[in-house]
Amino acid sequence: MMMKRMVVALALAGCCCVSGVQAQMDTKAPKIAPGTMIEPAKSFDGMLSGMESEFVPLAQAMPAEKYDFAPSAAIFVPGQGSEYATVSSFRKMVLHVAAANYYYASQVSGTKPDVDVKGLANIKGKDAAVAALQASFVFAHKAFGTLTVQNAFESVQGTETRASLAGGLVAHANDHYGQLVEYLRMNGIVPPASRK
Repeated sequence: MMMKRMVVALALAGCCCVSGVQAQMDTKAPKIAPGTMIEPAKSFDGMLSGMESEFVPLAQAMPAEKYDFAPSAAIFVPGQGSEYATVSSFRKMVLHVAAANYYYASQVSGTKPDVDVKGLANIKGKDAAVAALQASFVFAHKAFGTLTVQNAFESVQGTETRASLAGGLVAHANDHYGQLVEYLRMNGIVPPASRK
């Protein structure tokens, strides 16, 4: 099961790399020859930057008055039979990603988060939620900076390594990114990444 998750996480993280690769091309970064050894910190941080560059603008795109929007049966075809009572709001999902970023990143680096992670769920309003999300990415960048060739595949817990947890952070954020894209579209908002 863990191996399956790892494969899925790395596949999703690889998809995210496309953004990072495009960003490199757009900024005229020097080309790196295939076969070049890349430090784990630089490689994983590139994936994280790609995800952050899409997730934060997505979180900023939802208007403040709609930040507690959650899909309900009323906006779908009558008689679908789905349950919407426990669906999270846009705000709750943004804060969930922030909390997960802290969790995964602290596992990657062994560093304790600099905020009360459980308290993130109590944050109200768009500005505070976006600030919490941005701070979680700052913490994650610091954590990813601790990855080395020597420690990247060191076990943290069972078969979970620092590298697999770094990939897990990006894969987790990608999962919720896809959900929140739909939340924006349900409100008539084109996600920022789709406007390019």
